[in-house]
Amino acid sequence: MLARWLHHRPADSRPAQPLGPDHATPTDAAVMARAIELAREAAMAGEAPIGAVVYETASGTILAEARNTREGDADPCGHAELLAVRQAALNAGDWRLNHCTVVVTLEPCCMCAGMLVNARVGRVVFGAFDPKAGAAGSLMNLLADSRLNHRPELIGGLEADTCGGLLRDFFRDLRRKPR
Repeated sequence: MLARWLHHRPADSRPAQPLGPDHATPTDAAVMARAIELAREAAMAGEAPIGAVVYETASGTILAEARNTREGDADPCGHAELLAVRQAALNAGDWRLNHCTVVVTLEPCCMCAGMLVNARVGRVVFGAFDPKAGAAGSLMNLLADSRLNHRPELIGGLEADTCGGLLRDFFRDLRRKPR
């Protein structure tokens, strides 16, 4: 009985890769510019520079935006995309966000990728890949896992250099500060 719950890895166990930034729409690019502004605000507040915006895919109407708040709120769930999706669901009056796109400056982690699947988000667009914790193509791809009940369209690498540079600069400066 247990064996039927165990899944064997295919011979090629590399995670499925998201579509490239050339698949992003002009609205995605404009919204990513706002997410980058939010990431900069986060850095100024001493938070990891990550920003996220949720918009209605068809109309381009922004439902919510957020930046990381883990340090200030002492909350491990203070990830930008999680906070933005929660607010978007409240603003939309529905937890199902299949009509929405989430734009975030960093590849979602396992927690956020799971939340994006559970919120039924229609599209996810991210900036920098996260080789240490990315769950949308770097370490794994929960957003493309066929065993789950929902798989959003996934685009990675939009403004990756800018988004990655914000993170590199922030953590470099943090390491230089005396403890």
